Amino acid sequence: MTLTDGRRPGSRGVAADHVSLRRNNLSVVLRHVRDLGPRSRARIAEETGLNKATVSSLVAELVERGLLREGSADSSRALGRPGLLVELDGTGVCGVGGEINVDYLAVSALDLTGAVVLEKRVPVDVAHLDPATTLDRFADLVQEAVTGVEVRGGQLAGVTLAVPGLVQGETGKLKLAPNLGWGELSVAQEMRSRLGEPTYPLHVDNEANLAALAAYADLRQTEDEPVHDLVLLTGAVGVGGGVVAGGQLLRGGHGYSGEVGHMPVAPPGRTCGCGRTGCWETVVGLTALLHKATDRDDPVRDPSLDVEQRLAGITRRAEAGEARTLSALKDVGTWLGIGGAILVNILNPDVLVLGGYFAVLGPWLKEPLEKAIRERVIAPDGGGCRVVRSELGFAAAVRGGAQISLDQVFVDPTRIGVAR
Repeated sequence: MTLTDGRRPGSRGVAADHVSLRRNNLSVVLRHVRDLGPRSRARIAEETGLNKATVSSLVAELVERGLLREGSADSSRALGRPGLLVELDGTGVCGVGGEINVDYLAVSALDLTGAVVLEKRVPVDVAHLDPATTLDRFADLVQEAVTGVEVRGGQLAGVTLAVPGLVQGETGKLKLAPNLGWGELSVAQEMRSRLGEPTYPLHVDNEANLAALAAYADLRQTEDEPVHDLVLLTGAVGVGGGVVAGGQLLRGGHGYSGEVGHMPVAPPGRTCGCGRTGCWETVVGLTALLHKATDRDDPVRDPSLDVEQRLAGITRRAEAGEARTLSALKDVGTWLGIGGAILVNILNPDVLVLGGYFAVLGPWLKEPLEKAIRERVIAPDGGGCRVVRSELGFAAAVRGGAQISLDQVFVDPTRIGVAR
């Protein structure tokens, strides 16, 4: 018996299996070059266990898709004609990340190698705008980044947007963003509508999660010792946390993990943006620092100024030894350590990463933070946890978003069409 198209029963399944196998092998080769650097075809075959002919065919397709390119000759080969190394091609494919935060909007585009193609942050007093106005302005900024990718001739892998709140990752629906005053808003749907129902993938995620992924990727490249477990603390008006365990982001059962700023560890007093008192961010958030260090009419409290300009003013005062500023920083650093010790006791990360404004003011926050951790973590030497400052600053979430979009290319390189 034969099928009406002349193929034997099950041949469609065989064809589908072949396509799936090739897609998987393309991914294996592309990720291998990403993780281990430029390689000859022969070396890729040796290290992956794929045969040489298969690797040559896979590399040819990845080059045709603009994901790999041929580089210099392989100088490690002692005998025979040296083969050419193949390396990631960062020119043809980009991912875009965007972020809505309390006092700014931001975008970033990265190429396949992780290099920054464009980046922009605009000071906006989001907390005092209605959601529709904010999303209108945000869509303009995201479209600017998308157009920038297209103008340089790149293919867009996707767009991932960060918001400071509880996000259902699969639907892109924001359940609650207390510091924005937003709730029950389908950010993904609203942005797709404003961007003209684009064909590229568009996702929405929690900003601390995306910042943690960016910090993890950065540490993998810069740290001498491998990092598998980290906790990122990102500070602005709100405080968020991202947890990477065994190299994987922990999202929790419903995707709501990381809301560490609302741990009830502070004394009753200032009301948090969530409406409760005693939340950790009421004593370590940027608003808390500014209340301790400045008067109401101080320019560094002006949300129309870029956050880095405002922090530069605090930095200058700390460097000048201003007593009120130093006292405020010491107090925030101590509270940062009190909450941080809880996280270290529970999660025992290799590294506690300071992001956002914590990273900028890290030189003054780190000592009281580490002292509090040593005093409160039960394991010897703080459980082996090191405290490091992220070098990504306020770009962490947008770069993490761009990287998430690019990661899908490494999972399935056939998402990217043949380069023209």
